[in-house]
Amino acid sequence: MAEYQTQSISREKFLIIAINLLHKTLVEAARTEAKNAFKVLTEGKALALSNVRMEDQSIVRFDVQLDDSEFVGNLNFGAFKTSLALLISNLSEALQAQKNVPVFTAQDSSEMLMFGVTAVTYEDKQPNVMVLGSDSGTGQATVALKLMYLDPAQFAEAAPGDDQSA
Repeated sequence: MAEYQTQSISREKFLIIAINLLHKTLVEAARTEAKNAFKVLTEGKALALSNVRMEDQSIVRFDVQLDDSEFVGNLNFGAFKTSLALLISNLSEALQAQKNVPVFTAQDSSEMLMFGVTAVTYEDKQPNVMVLGSDSGTGQATVALKLMYLDPAQFAEAAPGDDQSA
């Protein structure tokens, strides 16, 4: 049975790897390839992106998964690609501006992370919010990138005069 070591990498380097892999596979790819990848993701399956050689010469496989359970409306390839392109752009801008990208962890797992940069898109005047997460707790030399739609209602601003404390 193989043993796997934990590899440390800076948040910035990790995000650069993630952005490049997602862009190459799902945005820059030929339309047919990208649509086939989208179909795999919407079926709830993980899509292998690439094997990446780390600084210590170890190899880590990067996969991507999609959680569209909070998407409001009918998720199609165009809406997904728009969300992803905006998320990649927002992450890239944050890195170029050397902003500190917040990272959130799940209460029950330190391996599941969510990055605090969002992509808000509108389909039929309905907002949807996509974020990037990652899960390294698979027990293998694999990192699963998680593209997740969050409930847009939690980002809605209260109208003036609304009492949210009741």
